[in-house]
Amino acid sequence: MDPDTTLVVGMVLAVLAIPAIVSAFSEGRAPRVAAIVVIVAGGLMVYAIQKKEGGYRFGDLPNVVYHVIGDLI
Repeated sequence: MDPDTTLVVGMVLAVLAIPAIVSAFSEGRAPRVAAIVVIVAGGLMVYAIQKKEGGYRFGDLPNVVYHVIGDLI
C-alpha cells in the first residue's frame, strides 16, 4: 500500500475509535476493542511515516488526505 493511503487509513481508524472509547467508559466497561483499534491505527501511521522519505509535516496532511480521496474517486 502507498504510505499516503496507509497514513489516511490510520487517521480514520483513530478518529473512529474515539466514540467507541467514550461509549465504553460511559457504560462502565473496558474499551478493549477500541484500544486494539487505536493500536492498529498507531501502527499504520508509524509505518507510513517510516516508509515516506522525509516523513510528513502537519501542513502536508490536508493535501495527503485530498490526494488519497482523489485517488479513490
